Amino acid sequence: MRRLLFILPAAALVLLGAVFIVLLSSPRDPGEIPSPFIGKPVPVFRLPSLDGTGEVSDADLKGRVTVFNVFASWCLPCKVEHPILMRLAREGKVRVIGLNYKDKPADAKKWLAELGNPFARIGTDAKGRVAIDFGVYGVPETFIVDAKGVIRYKHVGPIHPNEYPEKIVPVIERLLRDEASQ
Repeated sequence: MRRLLFILPAAALVLLGAVFIVLLSSPRDPGEIPSPFIGKPVPVFRLPSLDGTGEVSDADLKGRVTVFNVFASWCLPCKVEHPILMRLAREGKVRVIGLNYKDKPADAKKWLAELGNPFARIGTDAKGRVAIDFGVYGVPETFIVDAKGVIRYKHVGPIHPNEYPEKIVPVIERLLRDEASQ
């Protein structure tokens, strides 16, 4: 009986150790957090626009391939990825829509005036409720949405210059090909 009391915890410890070794040894990109929203339609939402000219809604994410970026003026990593968003807007292949997250509108407007505004439309999510509906962990986060309004890709954190051609461009090009063939 005493041996059993010793063997069972030891066996459990060995098994737990084996699980940790397998999980830690598998190659994973920590920046790629799986999202249950991939392959699902964008959540239904309506928000006031940052510029005060109406609303931004889920309808703005339909009709053509769209990059939907969650940002804030107080977010330092957002500033890091901002040149990539400006490049996307300049290239004009996709529409770029912004979600200003828990930010003061005046601060966001000032930030965009200084850095440039890549967004065709910007919704103001003062309470962060729409971000929660999208499963946002923090800012910045970027979603690529197909023409039907289905989320096809999610990038957590700032898009770095080396990630743009490796991760973002292939998804956009595939979706643009799909859109053209329909």
